[in-house]
Amino acid sequence: MKIFFALFKARNREYLRDRGTLAWNFAFPLLVIFGFALGFSGAGRQIYKVGVVQSTGAAGEMAFLKTEYVQFIPVTDIKQALEKVRHHQFDMVLDLNGPKRYWVNETNPKGYVLERILWGSEGGVRYGKEVLTGREIRYIDWLLPGLLGMNMMFSCLFGVGYVIVRYRKGGILRRFKVTPIHAGQFITAQVASRWVLVLATTSILFVGTDLILDFVVYGSLLNLAFVFALGTLCMISLGLLIASRTQNEELAGGLLNLGTIPMMFLSEVWFSLEGSNPWLAKLAQILPLTHIVHAAREVMVEGAGLWDVMPDMVVLGAMTLVFTAMGAWLFRWE
Repeated sequence: MKIFFALFKARNREYLRDRGTLAWNFAFPLLVIFGFALGFSGAGRQIYKVGVVQSTGAAGEMAFLKTEYVQFIPVTDIKQALEKVRHHQFDMVLDLNGPKRYWVNETNPKGYVLERILWGSEGGVRYGKEVLTGREIRYIDWLLPGLLGMNMMFSCLFGVGYVIVRYRKGGILRRFKVTPIHAGQFITAQVASRWVLVLATTSILFVGTDLILDFVVYGSLLNLAFVFALGTLCMISLGLLIASRTQNEELAGGLLNLGTIPMMFLSEVWFSLEGSNPWLAKLAQILPLTHIVHAAREVMVEGAGLWDVMPDMVVLGAMTLVFTAMGAWLFRWE
């Protein structure tokens, strides 16, 4: 344990003394969060979103479904769709099975406009109307879990993977090899150090931005902390796997970018994949950041409990075990 704590302390000091990296880990997410909060604080997006519940052939030649500038998204879980209406993520939900009816949020002006379009396009035919209420989820509220997850991803992958490769290239690992330090002690200390630092950085960012922007958090902060804690471990283990045998920083940078770029665009950090090609959504499920962002967003925006996000937690746990085992098995000092 003395060796472990000595390595843990040394790595923390190295990180804290690197003022440039430390400042960037705070500055980048802050700039993005406040930039998007400012940019999307106005009228928001121009397109309307309508969730449609229908069986095959139920819609027929319904004129409303041909309306331009309206995105119609098939819905299978009507309960989940109604929650999106409450939070202004859907402007309307239209049920075409059985007696036709629709739901709108009385505080959403887009729902009011869509209601008039529906009546006009169907020749004055009135559908059963049900009104929902709920606080609007701003784009920045939806975006925050993704930004925090993305910042964790970069901090973990580059903070572990790139650093270990730099140690190997500089001959530092070779020096460790001739000391009483075992590979397990070194790896564990690196993982623990990065885990503590990333969680501390994420907590400071969350609290600091929340004081200014007043984010919506419907779920438990303890559940959110558990999601980020497990997600951080998963990302660190992936960084460890990438760095286990990589010999130079150029290759490490390429491999790390190969891992981070798909996650940055396919893990719903910036936009939802709802309505996209099914194969794209399936591809996103093999990326760890997808499960981190989805679970965090469910807790913050939907008020989900730990049991509700358990499928994501199981996947992250399994990935962590696989990445850690493979990284430890492949690890070499030189």
